[in-house]
Amino acid sequence: MTEHAPQIELSRQDLREVTAFAAGCAEEVLGVFEADRPDDPRPRRAVETAREFARGGERGKALRDAAWAALKAGQEADGAAREAARAAMAAAGAAYLHPLAKATQVKHILGSAAHAARAAELGTDDGDPAVGEEHVRRAARRAPPAVADVLLRYPPAPAGGGRTGELLRLLDTALRHERPAHG
Repeated sequence: MTEHAPQIELSRQDLREVTAFAAGCAEEVLGVFEADRPDDPRPRRAVETAREFARGGERGKALRDAAWAALKAGQEADGAAREAARAAMAAAGAAYLHPLAKATQVKHILGSAAHAARAAELGTDDGDPAVGEEHVRRAARRAPPAVADVLLRYPPAPAGGGRTGELLRLLDTALRHERPAHG
């Protein structure tokens, strides 16, 4: 017998707030990707498409296509550039947060920030983890209350995911401890 996760109430505005935050996180590291692959516009287009949705645009094919294209760009890159492209993909994908009470959905809310933090970390000469952790702290300070409110409707971030997963959980914990529980 399959268990079904309970539904979470999500408005279109909730999705727009989460997507705007994710786009801002990805935008911070677009230059990392573009320095490595200056002729590849796919991650920037994903962030632009996410921003369009956040400002009132449609959640449709263009957004999905932009997310997939950024993912492909990341698969063709290495290191920090790969993570920057993944941040862009996650920004466009944030609009597709599902209203299911599953920990894996936290990746739609905070995945862009976690990949951006990992890109920043890998962009240092020695992959300094302190750089990624500081990036997460800044993201937590910038997260608007609406994003924390949506996050608190979901279970905590899941285990796994390597270093990017660690950064995701660090941000998840920071936002949960700085905000009162949704009620």
